[in-house]
Amino acid sequence: MDSAGQAVIAEVLEVIEKRTGTALESFAAEVGSDDPVAVEGGRTRWEVGGRCPEGIRLVRAPAGIREFDPADMTIRVGAGTPVEELDAALAEAGQRANLPLVSGATVGGVLAVGRDDVYALGRGRLRDALLEAVYVADDGRLVKAGGPTVKNVSGFDLCRLLVGSLGTLGLVGEVILRTWPRPAARLWMAGQCDPAELRRKLYWPCSILWDGLTVWLHLEGHESDVEAEAAVARSLGCETVDGPPPLPECRVPAAALEAQEFRGRYLVQVGTGSAYVSEPVPLPEPDPAVVALHRRLKAQFDPRGRLNPGRDPLAAT
Repeated sequence: MDSAGQAVIAEVLEVIEKRTGTALESFAAEVGSDDPVAVEGGRTRWEVGGRCPEGIRLVRAPAGIREFDPADMTIRVGAGTPVEELDAALAEAGQRANLPLVSGATVGGVLAVGRDDVYALGRGRLRDALLEAVYVADDGRLVKAGGPTVKNVSGFDLCRLLVGSLGTLGLVGEVILRTWPRPAARLWMAGQCDPAELRRKLYWPCSILWDGLTVWLHLEGHESDVEAEAAVARSLGCETVDGPPPLPECRVPAAALEAQEFRGRYLVQVGTGSAYVSEPVPLPEPDPAVVALHRRLKAQFDPRGRLNPGRDPLAAT
């Protein structure tokens, strides 16, 4: 590329950077530093962890894709960007982000709720997708956590702390996400077999769901790998199906089912510690040490309790 072309690219990047900075500064100014405030996304999980008080002042995070170089396998987006819009942009480059595709949800919203989807066994946890976050602190300052590379942290990882915090530690305005190649082949299978044996004999299953009788299995990757894994699954009694079963509405720790005889419909997400149930079940009380740690973190990050008041990450399921 000649010098004229490089100059054009540099100019475009400078304009994008200025616009991004302006959007974040405007977001921080809107959040302010005094009264209680809550950030609003797509409201798809609006009541997880408790409701915000009536009449609370609501703000929206900046939206839009700021920067994307497929070769870097990272993407910078405003936290208010719909996850479906992000996925469509990444699909054009043959990539994906490890974010649940919840219709109407925003990037910041799914990160704040912190729920892994049914593919967590093979794709990894949601928190692993977040490399950098710019958030507004309780005093109105913009704070950057993490960095735009996979090995981006020396010491405490604030990005992982923000995932699942329900916006109670900081209101996220912009993030850099790690991306992965989209799999060449994907396959759902189901059958009446032992989920533990299925997991033990497969190299890298992406998802295993079990309702106490039937197992649903998701495989993805290179075509030859998926074919080989499918052959193993067939030998254990699985056959190809159109997709997974409908997920029951309530998400709970799998341990909640082990502690009692549950009579409703359930679906265990094997290997992740999560389950879905058709009706709420009593949850075990959190460890007092965990409760104390949460209180210390809240006191450190938001001593006045003005960020997303009424929400409690310990109550989120």
